[in-house]
Amino acid sequence: MLVTFLLLPDIYIYFVYITKKTKRRLLRLLYWVPALILLAGFLLLMLGDNALARHPLAIGRYAVLVFLLIIPKILFMLCSLVGWPFCYGLRWRRAPFTAAGLLLAVVSFGCVFYGATAGIIRFDVKEVEFRHPRLPKGFDGYRMVQLSDIHTGSWTGDDAPMRRLVERVNALHPDLILFTGDLVNQRATELSEFQSVLSQLYAPDGVYSVLGNHDYGAYFHWKHDGEEKANLDTLIAKEKQMGWTLLDNDHRILYHRGDSLALIGVGNYNDRGAGVQHADLQQAIAGTDSLFSILLSHNPNHWRREVLPESNIALTLAGHTHAMQVVLFNHSLASLLFHEWRGMYSEGNRSLYVNVGIGYVGLPLRFGAWPEITVLTLKRQ
Repeated sequence: MLVTFLLLPDIYIYFVYITKKTKRRLLRLLYWVPALILLAGFLLLMLGDNALARHPLAIGRYAVLVFLLIIPKILFMLCSLVGWPFCYGLRWRRAPFTAAGLLLAVVSFGCVFYGATAGIIRFDVKEVEFRHPRLPKGFDGYRMVQLSDIHTGSWTGDDAPMRRLVERVNALHPDLILFTGDLVNQRATELSEFQSVLSQLYAPDGVYSVLGNHDYGAYFHWKHDGEEKANLDTLIAKEKQMGWTLLDNDHRILYHRGDSLALIGVGNYNDRGAGVQHADLQQAIAGTDSLFSILLSHNPNHWRREVLPESNIALTLAGHTHAMQVVLFNHSLASLLFHEWRGMYSEGNRSLYVNVGIGYVGLPLRFGAWPEITVLTLKRQ
């Protein structure tokens, strides 16, 4: 199937255009070089014993190369095919359809190239206000920075983006920093390279975090369950060494200017109905009923399915969606999987904010869904 996807546009363009534009055998052969490179890469990935097949970063980069070389050709082919009935049935000129195809091809190539180079490090600081009548007066104007989905394993070998991230966050001078899960891709060892950098994140009231689905190591093939548990224990220990406070179905009371509120954190909410359920909301909120509360929960689906009906939490912060790493004209395929996938959502005076994350999984590309640093300012109505 993928081989057909790789070769079909080239076959069409070769016989419809290339053979008619040149009779020189060398130029015709050169046209097939990119396709042969992609095909060779695909064959390498299919070899189970090859290091490339075991390396997710290499797979992601190969996928970007496919997008760069194939998507423009597919769009060009489709424009050409649309023109066929008009050109041969109504005797229209082919040139407008060819020009439209070339334009779409160039635009799509540019978008993918930008997203894979500049887009993944284009940190976007979003200023958001959350207003609530029950907010304690002492927290009026309180500034929190939310980060999510750093996925350190995807940055292996390059700590410069993480250093820029830390500098940007610290320059905002927040009162509190909150991280809503997915610090790694698969293994705690991915964090080692970035531990000293991320430990420099600073806010007077501290850095608090929760675990995301990737943090549990469930996507790695461990030899036995003991290895998986040891991996999670290592990650938790590393977060503690960085000075972060992990809220794993737990809460802390924060004090500011003579007032207090509850900061609550749960494990990853499993909404698939199978596997381990890490989130225990009732355990986390025990003893906080009388307090204004903010919840950290990695999966935004948790808000509508459990947080709204089973608690009085005023504000929930989540991540997880990445907005599928691509947003075009304010739309994303993430909307097919998540009712709430980016930004602020409200039901009455209770709200959810979904941060689209910093890092990436699989495809090293972001376009429209730029890496997000959210500055949430609490305001009393």
